[in-house]
Amino acid sequence: MPAPDPVVPEERRTRLLAAAAVTLGRLSDVLTPLGELFAARGHHLYLVGGSVRDAVLGRLGSDLDFTTDARPEQVLQIVRGWADHLWDTGGLAFGTVSASKSGWQLEITTFRSDSYDRVSRNPEVTFGDTLEGDLVRRDFTVNAMAVKVGADGSLEFVDPLGGLDALLAGVLDTPAAPEDSFNDDPLRMLRGARFVAQLGFVLAPRVRAAITAMAGEIERITAERVRAELDKLIGGAHPTDGIDIMCETGLAARVLPEVPAMTLEIDEHHQHKDVYQHSLTVLRQAIDQEDGDPDLVLRWAALLHDIGKPPTKRNEPGGGVSFHHHEVVGAKMVRKRMRALKYPKQFTEDVARLVYLHLRFHGYGTGQWTDSAVRRYVTDSGELLSRLHKLVRADCTTRNKRRAAALQATYDNLEERIARLQEAEDLARVRPDLDGNDIMELLGLEPGPQVGRAWRFLKELRLDRGPLSRDEAEEALREWWNAGAP
Repeated sequence: MPAPDPVVPEERRTRLLAAAAVTLGRLSDVLTPLGELFAARGHHLYLVGGSVRDAVLGRLGSDLDFTTDARPEQVLQIVRGWADHLWDTGGLAFGTVSASKSGWQLEITTFRSDSYDRVSRNPEVTFGDTLEGDLVRRDFTVNAMAVKVGADGSLEFVDPLGGLDALLAGVLDTPAAPEDSFNDDPLRMLRGARFVAQLGFVLAPRVRAAITAMAGEIERITAERVRAELDKLIGGAHPTDGIDIMCETGLAARVLPEVPAMTLEIDEHHQHKDVYQHSLTVLRQAIDQEDGDPDLVLRWAALLHDIGKPPTKRNEPGGGVSFHHHEVVGAKMVRKRMRALKYPKQFTEDVARLVYLHLRFHGYGTGQWTDSAVRRYVTDSGELLSRLHKLVRADCTTRNKRRAAALQATYDNLEERIARLQEAEDLARVRPDLDGNDIMELLGLEPGPQVGRAWRFLKELRLDRGPLSRDEAEEALREWWNAGAP
């Protein structure tokens, strides 16, 4: 994607600053008294970073970031009694006081002039004396703008590093040399890809070059911090652009190698140049089906659903290509990667389960499944059924309009059958027609493994035949038991 023209008409600057002033003016109940409190103690207060960037973009959230020349203990004294709540989540050691006021979350940080050991990403915290010194240490110029909050409620825009020009041009550049910035904190490289995904910006050429040359430095960062950035990236408005940046610069090869590995595999339908591009299309189509906030489970499953194809690729006679059982292999790969990135167990299992199940629909044909097969489809997906519906539909990327329409119509038919069975049988809560006590009484058993095996037999029977009467269930259980049940 070519970088936008950096020459921005002055009228547009004026309009955006005016709009930001209106946005921030709505915060006067917080900004004005807070500015007065700091001024009364002889200190300066600035709204800074992402808060200013988002105010200019018209997307300000509920989190407000400030910087000040006051030291942390002084900040505590100033806001204590004014803030609704104060807390310490470990930020105080880095000069940050966290507070809330009228529903706003505030972080007030003393001017910083950190230095890094360049082995880990841990800074040696030293407090600075100037706003400019604080801004120049930030990750990107679009995050290095500030608004001075005056004692009288006045707001003064401060932009010594050209952050507004970069924002208006849609370019991510570093305040200082990118090599120095990324050596100090390699996570900033991944954060650059994340901002591409969130804001739709492009990397400045020198930033892209530095990330490409230094991608290996990301291995200094903990898995937990990498995971947090990846979630913000994939949850952005333009996640495929951020994923492209990661793959093109080599970052993905270090933190998510299964994704760039898909560029080596031509998909069997030959409708995309590779499985990687197919997966990005599936991700975009899955996002189109969201009906609320970003669904990270669905998005991760869409991106990773075909990662099992490279290790299962087989060249078939006649020039064809197959990927037998790639859904099974892919689910195992998902678990391994997400565990390495320290994802929660349930989140990992949900994504892996969707990857495992995403191909099952293709055995449906034109509706040949028995009711038993439909019940198993619902039972095996459990609470993931609605996500599985979306993933399967998103996985249809053929450019053949007739074939695409036929696939969607077939899935419509499956969903209609599921709805009918759910209405009749409550498929979400399929259980055997006899419970454990019934089984023990009927077979004369004590609690133990045999009761569990009998229970599982009855559940399988319930899935195969649907609801049974008590007499039918008892007769089937006796026959199974008398035939030498294991």
